[in-house]
Amino acid sequence: MSFKQQVVVDCRGHLLGRLASVIAKEILNGQQVVLVRAEDVVISGSLYRNKLKYAAFKTKTMNTNPRHTGAIKHPRSPAKILWRTVRGMVPHKTPRGGAAMDRLKSFEGIPHPYDRKKRMVIPSCLKVLRLRPERRFCRLGDLSSEYGWKHGSLIERLEKQRKVKSEVFYKKKVAAKRAKADALKAVKLSADDQALLQKAGYA
Repeated sequence: MSFKQQVVVDCRGHLLGRLASVIAKEILNGQQVVLVRAEDVVISGSLYRNKLKYAAFKTKTMNTNPRHTGAIKHPRSPAKILWRTVRGMVPHKTPRGGAAMDRLKSFEGIPHPYDRKKRMVIPSCLKVLRLRPERRFCRLGDLSSEYGWKHGSLIERLEKQRKVKSEVFYKKKVAAKRAKADALKAVKLSADDQALLQKAGYA
């Protein structure tokens, strides 16, 4: 990733662990990262296997006082599970690690400011390139729904609305681009203007 003011990553179809490791490295280097569509992150292994893993994680409590349930939090929402996975790869108890985690945001769906921004993918983390086709996998959103996340249908509805708006915007953008190209073809320059443009390196 080349350094930019802010990078928006579309997490759809990315493998959870691979994505988290790349993002951890980037935020430690000072890059601001926003993760969107966290519910569409993919985990290798069947849903049943990952449910067993999460059930084991849920039993983790505070060692000295197991009744102190607030000591260890077990996030249910996909965005928070993704955030927690990245945190495990960052020295978050040091000032450097804490500052790195402040540079990370994660969301389900694509909320307002980021639906207008250019989104990127990370090829080294994509399921289609990294997981063999016969291997089983599951969506993070499905795992979260099994353990108490209740907003899956809401996110689905909002995403449908966003895609309709996005399609209208894209068609308008393509039409404007085509109109500009046609206008450039139609324009006629005098020989003096053409020579001037060539001299300046624009023709």
